Amino acid sequence: MAKRDFYEILEVSKSASADEIKKAYRKMAIKYHPDKNPGDKAAEEKFKEAAEAYEVLSDASKKQRYDQYGHAGMGSSGGGFNGGGMNMDDIFSQFGDVFGGGGFGDFFGGSSGRGGRTRANVGSNIRIKLKLTFADIKNGVEKKIKYRKLVVAKGTTFKECSTCKGAGQVNRVTQTFLGHMQTVSACPTCGGSGKMINNRPAGANEQGLVYEEIETTIKIPAGVMEGMQLSINGKGNAAPGGGIDGDLLILIEEERHAELERQEQHVIYNLAISVVDAILGCSVEVPTIDGKAKISIEPGTQSGKVLRLRAKGFPEVNGYHTGDQLIKVHIWIPKKVSAEETEMLKKLSASENFSSKNAKKDKGFFDKMKDYFG
Repeated sequence: MAKRDFYEILEVSKSASADEIKKAYRKMAIKYHPDKNPGDKAAEEKFKEAAEAYEVLSDASKKQRYDQYGHAGMGSSGGGFNGGGMNMDDIFSQFGDVFGGGGFGDFFGGSSGRGGRTRANVGSNIRIKLKLTFADIKNGVEKKIKYRKLVVAKGTTFKECSTCKGAGQVNRVTQTFLGHMQTVSACPTCGGSGKMINNRPAGANEQGLVYEEIETTIKIPAGVMEGMQLSINGKGNAAPGGGIDGDLLILIEEERHAELERQEQHVIYNLAISVVDAILGCSVEVPTIDGKAKISIEPGTQSGKVLRLRAKGFPEVNGYHTGDQLIKVHIWIPKKVSAEETEMLKKLSASENFSSKNAKKDKGFFDKMKDYFG
């Protein structure tokens, strides 16, 4: 199951300040705290989920990686907690400043939803797919793309929302077993923008928006992978009421290479040579991402041998390591031979060097791969 967007979990926009993120986390933690929801496993998981989101978004460097690459940019460690593997003690210990010391009384001592607008009015995101060649991925590339987005139509004007008086939110006080509790939600009339449309030009929708074709150049960093999603802030649809534009999300797709395969940062090539070339050795030309390279096949090369071209693979995104090109040697056996060739092979089969007993001394392909990666 795909992990939820961290901003969605905390109900904040990407432009939210560190203080807003902290307040949003506190609000979520109060809502799903186990002491408020005894025995509710779903609430407990949401409590942990909010803590994982805050652990990433409260850290400037992690937030920057997450904003650009999403969950893929977090690596194998995810947000640091790996979902349900954390316990309540870990959360209170890690974020004691948020919980006012970690005690239940301190935790609920503050009021949620006070002061100012809780969520900025943000336009919807636009998702597009972008196919890249192996060369694009290895070296990084700039791509000029065209897409359609919603923009505020010329001549559109707005006025203050009559329901929330421009605040963008409405407050509601309810009686709970803990006493009076105040909740804050987006205004149902203006959707959180604090504005209502005053003048709508012809062709615009009820929010004063129209579609416009956009052409922009995007920079793709080297080392991206199939399925990775890049985010470009402010290139998505305009927000109703003149808020913050959404993001442009680029989903990476890899074009299939005619001869090479990708394995993480490494490139795999299957090389077929004749029995004679394997026995006597030879020099062959092999394809690489950037062109071709000449390699030497040593005399007596066995089928399954793995050769390596250093740093001919893909670089890591935001890393310093570059993968290699691994060449797996296959010995091609002809299906038909002439009478003269048959006689020659029979003579060779009687030689000690051509005895199959010697095959037991050689390592298999998977053993060689273990040696390589080990």
